[in-house]
Amino acid sequence: MNIYVLLKKTFDTEEKIVVSNGQIEDDGAEFIINPYDEYAVEEAIKQRDAHGGEVTVVTVGDEDSEKQLRTALAMGADKAVLINTEDDLEEGDQFTTTKILEAFFEDKEVDLILAGNVAIDEASGQVGPRLAERLGMPYVTTITSLEIDGDTVNVEKDVEGDVEKVLTSLPLLVTCQQGLNDPRYPSLPGIMKAKKKPLEELEIDDLDLDEDELEPKTKTVDIFLPPEKEAGRVLEGEVEDQVKELVSLLKNESKVL
Repeated sequence: MNIYVLLKKTFDTEEKIVVSNGQIEDDGAEFIINPYDEYAVEEAIKQRDAHGGEVTVVTVGDEDSEKQLRTALAMGADKAVLINTEDDLEEGDQFTTTKILEAFFEDKEVDLILAGNVAIDEASGQVGPRLAERLGMPYVTTITSLEIDGDTVNVEKDVEGDVEKVLTSLPLLVTCQQGLNDPRYPSLPGIMKAKKKPLEELEIDDLDLDEDELEPKTKTVDIFLPPEKEAGRVLEGEVEDQVKELVSLLKNESKVL
């Protein structure tokens, strides 16, 4: 099987993020594989081990994205591809990324493409479905189970806490949800092997794309952190008095009643 994983470098939201003049400061920020993409990498490895073939991880990003690709290789992926847009594009959006990936997959034989359900930085969840549409490929989002038997695929997907069962076929694109699996940690032997695994770097020109074709369709107006939480208040006295005070606070201060 020819299995591909769409991977994105994202900010580690567990670490402190600094926003200055409407931009996230890269200096000092920690970058990781988008957590939902880790489920995709793990599932790709499991399906390869069960059915044969190879796993290729692909990312559209800057030169520093090589670190996340090497991590995926250390987890067990076979090959990696970095489509470096650092020198060619000042900005982009989901349309831009999809257009680039469409050009990359144009001459590829694909059985299965896996991606994260969303990226934790922008959380649009659009790239996977958009790419599937452009490639004329069926897709299922937010999957929590994937069973392949020949060309037949049984999928379970999360539907707001419920489960929907889907019967489909290869080739197929899926986006992965928490609960699909438990992503492995790269082992020391895996890390050493990853250094020797192939990592191909491409640029926009290699895909016969023009910058004008990749102009984003959306614009980021502002970036800001949520307001800090204020300290809570403890109401004292008899229950009846507390209720009256609470109603007063909600009505006069919070203005929610």
